[in-house]
Amino acid sequence: MTITITAFERSPDGGKGLARDTRVRWALEEVGQSYDVQFVSFAGLKEPAYRAVQPFGQIPAYLEDDLVLFETGSIILHIAESHEGLLPRDAHGRARAITWMFAAIGTVEPPILDLVTVRLLEGKEAWAADRLPLVEARIHARLAELSAYLGDKEWLEDQFTAGDLMMVHVLQRLKPSGLLARHATLAAYVARAEARPAYQRAFAAQLAINAPIGA
Repeated sequence: MTITITAFERSPDGGKGLARDTRVRWALEEVGQSYDVQFVSFAGLKEPAYRAVQPFGQIPAYLEDDLVLFETGSIILHIAESHEGLLPRDAHGRARAITWMFAAIGTVEPPILDLVTVRLLEGKEAWAADRLPLVEARIHARLAELSAYLGDKEWLEDQFTAGDLMMVHVLQRLKPSGLLARHATLAAYVARAEARPAYQRAFAAQLAINAPIGA
């Protein structure tokens, strides 16, 4: 089995681990599966050859022999179902872990992406200053709900799962804004996940590609 994932030739975040290929790298590291990386330029994302594997011209795509996947939720679910380590063995535990994956990308991530939009893409609009507090309020409401569920538990369920992996990577997008730091329970949750050796390897691999030339 040969696995190849695509990643930015030069990531917009400079290798801080926020690009979505980091999620897939992390999942592969957690299950001990080796992989190759095909680096794609911004121009390359628009090429017909790349659109054949990723119709929307995004990062990452996942190629495993004759299997081609896109969207990190589906990729990580495939990895978790194909290898031990990211899903509990009991059926109910697996179902709950998968539910948390959907919650991360379907419930928690959308308002966080709105924050990125209003700050980076809409920041110069006259109404942006009025919209920003509304977006931040929605984020804080979601984080409060997630924090209340997590409580004093180490992970969302009895063990670290693909649900935690996806949730943590979604929450990491808030670190530059400072919003995550206002929720101590979740900030500690993210820090625990970032301390995992598999995450450290994934982060280092992404950073190495984006490190300044000569660094």
